[in-house]
Amino acid sequence: MKYLVMVQGTQTDYDAMRGKASEHSPAWSEEEMQAMYAYMNAINDDLSESGEFVDGQGLAEPDRTRLVSLDADGNPVITDGPYAETKELPAGYWVLDCASLERVTAIAERVARCPQPAGAPEYPVVIRPIMEGGAGDIC
Repeated sequence: MKYLVMVQGTQTDYDAMRGKASEHSPAWSEEEMQAMYAYMNAINDDLSESGEFVDGQGLAEPDRTRLVSLDADGNPVITDGPYAETKELPAGYWVLDCASLERVTAIAERVARCPQPAGAPEYPVVIRPIMEGGAGDIC
């Protein structure tokens, strides 16, 4: 079965990774950034070797997000991010093809252990099974 595994973050987290501290998160040093990248690359390498890696990407910061909806008349309403009503947004993802929910959970536990500066916020790693085969899987 395929699973979507997501990590979350806020605009403040992205700012902290660029060296701008806040009450929400300390500034990340270059060494801390490199440790995080090395950790995530090791996970990607292991998942590629095991054949479970389908796709994975980091996502741009919330300030570069756009929300597109329709108003009551069917006209497009375009809003630039970030959004006051949503604080945490997906920061990156993997699409994995794993034999079981237990296996993908073990991978998510490893992702959750990614190094970060002391005092940085911690978010859960989200696992969502990917439905294959069409709309009939919804019911």
